[in-house]
Amino acid sequence: MHESIETKGTDLKAAEYLRDARENLIKEIQKVIVGQSQVIDQLMIALLSRGHCLLIGVPGLAKTLLISTLAKALDLDFNRIQFTPDLMPSDIIGTEIIQEDHASGERNMRFLRGPVFANVVLADEINRTPPKTQAALLQAMQEYKVSVGGITYELRQPFFVLATQNPIEQEGTYPLPEAQLDRFMFSIHIDYPMHEEEIEIVKSTTSSIIPELKTIMSGEEILEHQETVRRLPPSDRAVNYAVKLVRSTRPDDEACPESIREWISWGAGPRASQYLVLAAKARAIINGRKLASVDDVKAVANPVLRHRILTSFNAEAEGIDSLQIINELMQILDKTENL
Repeated sequence: MHESIETKGTDLKAAEYLRDARENLIKEIQKVIVGQSQVIDQLMIALLSRGHCLLIGVPGLAKTLLISTLAKALDLDFNRIQFTPDLMPSDIIGTEIIQEDHASGERNMRFLRGPVFANVVLADEINRTPPKTQAALLQAMQEYKVSVGGITYELRQPFFVLATQNPIEQEGTYPLPEAQLDRFMFSIHIDYPMHEEEIEIVKSTTSSIIPELKTIMSGEEILEHQETVRRLPPSDRAVNYAVKLVRSTRPDDEACPESIREWISWGAGPRASQYLVLAAKARAIINGRKLASVDDVKAVANPVLRHRILTSFNAEAEGIDSLQIINELMQILDKTENL
């Protein structure tokens, strides 16, 4: 077991420790996964912020392998749930069964825990299951507990949910409503590998070599680091920038520029401001700093905001997506703030 944060003395030492842990984690995961260092960073930021992630990418980009490898390197329990149209809430959270005591003949109800009782849960193709089943998982994400038969069961901590969606197959799917999308801290888009990366992928996956992974952190340490992230103060400029950026995504707010307003039907809510600041603090600490800056907010703006901005018909007609809107808003805000 690694030394706890309390024995390290100060938050600065904790930041230095996490900077080294980040570098070691990337090295371990890249024994199995080629590239994707930015995605690994975003996953670590979300985990330390107690957030959850939505992963968007076509099949075959090693999303499941990436998440299971992350869980191994962090010594966390991992479960994968394949979402299908006939999946029921009980298939996720568990169900009660009648169990008979052979000695006394008495019958009692026993709760069989579902796959949601793990540290890392991968909800594969979450948009392929009906809203009732989606809601069962999203409630667990929000409350860190489930209720069955009038009894509440606490989920294991740390609890980290990663849901995947296939961006190209939309037939027979149930898209997540905006209110449910808002529960995901990050929306992470995984792209095709570069030419050299794909060559390395083909070579490594067609050999008989099975890499051995070292444990970088434990679940107990992650919980301590999550507390450290909450404890660290961001700079006032970073908080102010985050709030201004979020408010500028709302077409009815005076902070929204006229040139952007016609592209947005619905903007981001207060949860986006909270996540921007939390993610900025986590990004700062894994880079060895204990004070989040405006640059940290900018670095996490895309994954935090891209799924929280509903583009208008005008934007779709002009081929403008939410990422372009976010980047345009940051450029405008930088000019007004003289950054």
